[in-house]
Amino acid sequence: MSGKNLLASDFLETCRARVDAELDRCITRDSASGRLQEAMRYSVLGGGKRIRPALCLAAAKAMGQTGDEALIPACSVELIHAYSLIHDDLPAMDDDELRRGRPTTHIAFDEATAILAGDALQALAFGWLAEAPGLSESVRLIMVRELARASGHGGMVGGQAIDLESVGKTLALTQLETMHRHKTGALIETSVRIGALTAPSVDEQALASLTQYAKALGLAFQVQDDLLDIEGDTTVIGKPQGSDAARAKPTYPALLGLEGAREHLANLLEQAQQSLQAFGPEADPLRAMADYVVARTH
Repeated sequence: MSGKNLLASDFLETCRARVDAELDRCITRDSASGRLQEAMRYSVLGGGKRIRPALCLAAAKAMGQTGDEALIPACSVELIHAYSLIHDDLPAMDDDELRRGRPTTHIAFDEATAILAGDALQALAFGWLAEAPGLSESVRLIMVRELARASGHGGMVGGQAIDLESVGKTLALTQLETMHRHKTGALIETSVRIGALTAPSVDEQALASLTQYAKALGLAFQVQDDLLDIEGDTTVIGKPQGSDAARAKPTYPALLGLEGAREHLANLLEQAQQSLQAFGPEADPLRAMADYVVARTH
């Protein structure tokens, strides 16, 4: 394992442990239904790489923070991601039965409970973020706005709508990237931005550079996802291999070919790394995370 990959692996594992402990601690309160709480915990605590919260914590570190102030924002992003996966797997959406190597939430419980669990996780994310300790009210408000923008019709949900509308169609590269900048990229971008916003010293130039990093990384993440759907192993990626092709979804390999998609992935990685040129070693976790995203096997 290369030095960069080792750094990414170690950083990701440390972040995963911190985030999982906080999620486990917090998703035990104030639920009116034991079954609903069980479904929420099943969906959130059943594995996952925690890439988005790790990016949030890495961005805070790049701005000289310890990461303590970014822990609840990082967890909030993960809750939004978890809710999106529950709803993405539903019969009315992608109709998947396997996620992270386990039955999807609507299979493990039932469709109605899965919908409610997703709804509850989304509300919980904003509740936690609005009360995140160690941050001023003005910063928390900015973060809530950022996460709402990334999650809603102008971000992730809008991208999912485009995705559903595009089944069986051939999209131009610009159309495909518009879809994925919303569906996948918006939440990755916000993960980085709200991590950086935990630093009182953050300036517009630094935030702009980190945003450019996240925009490139968000697309790179999706290109690698598309490649794994073709080349990955179901037992490794944790969901059915070939599912995108089976549903006639527009993908980067379908549009560019395998080699073209790999070349595009390499270009996006280069863009992400170049965006960090003005940062010192404090941004090494972000650099390592970019390498990890394009080299991951699941």
